[in-house]
Amino acid sequence: MSSVLGVSVGAGAVRVARPHAGNSAERGALRPNPVDAFDLQAIPVGERRTEELVADAIGAVLAADPRVSATAVAYRDEQTARAIRAELARRQFTNYELVPDVVAALEFLEYSGDLQGFGTVAIYDLGASGLSVTVVDTATRQVCFSERTSDISGDYLDSLIREQQIASGRIAHPPDASGLAALDALCRTAKEQLSENSAVALPSTEGLVLLSQENFEALIMLAVESSARMTRDVIQRSEQQVQAVAVIGGCAQIPLVARVLRRWLGVPVLVPANPGTVASRGAAIMARPVQPRPAPAPFAAAFENSSILPPDATTALLTSTGAVEKISRRREISMAGVAVGALVVVSAIGVSLGWGPQVLEHDSQSSDAATSSAAPTTTQSSASVPTSVAPTTDATNEQLAAPPQRQETTTTDAPPPAPGPNTFTIIPGLPPVVVPTLPPLFPAPAAVPAQPGISHR
Repeated sequence: MSSVLGVSVGAGAVRVARPHAGNSAERGALRPNPVDAFDLQAIPVGERRTEELVADAIGAVLAADPRVSATAVAYRDEQTARAIRAELARRQFTNYELVPDVVAALEFLEYSGDLQGFGTVAIYDLGASGLSVTVVDTATRQVCFSERTSDISGDYLDSLIREQQIASGRIAHPPDASGLAALDALCRTAKEQLSENSAVALPSTEGLVLLSQENFEALIMLAVESSARMTRDVIQRSEQQVQAVAVIGGCAQIPLVARVLRRWLGVPVLVPANPGTVASRGAAIMARPVQPRPAPAPFAAAFENSSILPPDATTALLTSTGAVEKISRRREISMAGVAVGALVVVSAIGVSLGWGPQVLEHDSQSSDAATSSAAPTTTQSSASVPTSVAPTTDATNEQLAAPPQRQETTTTDAPPPAPGPNTFTIIPGLPPVVVPTLPPLFPAPAAVPAQPGISHR
């Protein structure tokens, strides 16, 4: 028969709850007294980290009893939940779930029948590190309002007892921190025993801790009334009609707490048996085996892997004409894209290196070169040179310094003038670039009279 495990995390101790053999908490088959249906254990935190202690406790239980099929951990805040989740993941624990301690406590209180007939309740949780007051709707499990304070706590009540004992002269002040911690632990034990006894006397190395129930209540009365005032304020701010108050936590066993709350709030105050373990027992009731995550779907693109797709589907997919045509078209488009990209790159490199005029006017340059090679005579071609005067250096500078002439747009569609020999169009759509004519290095030769039978161009 499988079993479950419930764990609650507190500042002072980590508590573990397991249903007895033959009693399954998840099926609701507990004994008439729910306290007797669980094996309970409290592990003091001390100097260790809480998440490490939780992981150690779960690991020890799983190693001792392989029948444990589910684990639930009740946490107080999100920071504690993240730390526990990280530690359990580091130790490779998977079959667990995290639940808020308020929800776990409500689960047990409803399960035990303490909250039967109450729709909205306030949970008063007084533990070692502080007090939490939470207003909850029992039907929807929705938290209406919650507040926490560290002004009153179990540790604070212990310090009140310690200071009172030192002030009485029966206890010497401890000389170091370890002695002070030992005295606080002794005062905590006295506080717990006073919940059932009228007086306690506990010996120690520093003296005798002697305290009566009457003195203890007078010592903590102001702190308890302050907590009752806080509970009343939380209920008012929640704007809910609270029908009862459930007192849980390690300090809930102090009889004065329930009496003061009844007087201040005027509603029923419920104190379950062993209130410090309510969250751990509720976590055990909520523990369910974690369903394994489904395996990820196979990747359909791996057609050649017959283990991913069925053989028939793979063959039909590879032999279908439509699939082959789509693949060939994709290849053709890819090749065309590569070719276009290569041409764009080559064109960009040519323009950046100054090859644009030669490439764009390759035909005109080649024809001019052929004409000049056919008539290489210098005297004949220079016969018409005297008709034009070579520009001087000043004229050249003025031509270079002059801004380019803009072409005015007219309504007539006259054809543009033919470009000169020194005009080059580098980029279509932009104005052409005019290269100035440099003066000759040597003077022009004398003109030679034209001979008959020879034409000059």
